[in-house]
Amino acid sequence: MGQPRSAVAPLCSDTLAVTVRESHAKKLMRADLHIHSNYSPDSLTSAGSIVRWAMFRGLDIVAITDHNSIAGALAVRSLASFRVIVGEEITTPEGELIGLFLSETIPPQASLEAAIKAIRAQGGLVYVPHPCDRVRGSAIGAAALTRIAADVDIVEGLNARVTWRADNALARTLAHDLGIPCAAGSDAHQGAEIGRVYTQMPPFDDADSMLASIAKASLHGHESFPLVHASSTYARLVKQMVHWHQE
Repeated sequence: MGQPRSAVAPLCSDTLAVTVRESHAKKLMRADLHIHSNYSPDSLTSAGSIVRWAMFRGLDIVAITDHNSIAGALAVRSLASFRVIVGEEITTPEGELIGLFLSETIPPQASLEAAIKAIRAQGGLVYVPHPCDRVRGSAIGAAALTRIAADVDIVEGLNARVTWRADNALARTLAHDLGIPCAAGSDAHQGAEIGRVYTQMPPFDDADSMLASIAKASLHGHESFPLVHASSTYARLVKQMVHWHQE
């Protein structure tokens, strides 16, 4: 397995120190690092809708992280005037793992370690979404996260679709104890969810500089009402009934 990137002074904090906030106030950027498009089986949100909602929410950066596909991310990037990180939420037997800065789709993997290796092969970042979410069977648990910690770049410390706020708090505590920086992602499956939470961070140019930036980030926003999950169920049923497929 490739060597993980090392973050600069990894911290998981909900606020920036006053001095840091003042020094970066004019150039901090808002990023939603976990968004789904209609290339996911449980979303009907088009690329155009994502672009419009992201602009409405004042986001500077989005990461499109569809299930086992980068096609949606490429579609959004082709339309957006702001930065779009090409990502993917990869299915493994122990839970979902996000790769950021990808160039090719990574199919479902046989293990977390195999998924990490596939992300590293593309020069991507390893991002653990919604860890410790007690409601979702697709969440990586504390034991698995601890096992792969040396190869994890970012932990999602604030996911808007986590039902119990304490589970986000647990993710932040675990990340802090493991020395891994945190980010926020809306996990949006419909347009109105985009930007519900966001990561505020200094500008960056690529995967490596993003790690230096995320170490200085703060997390903002609040969890959504649990009813948002109904939209995902509806989208999945619609696609099953009409035999939905993307070109």
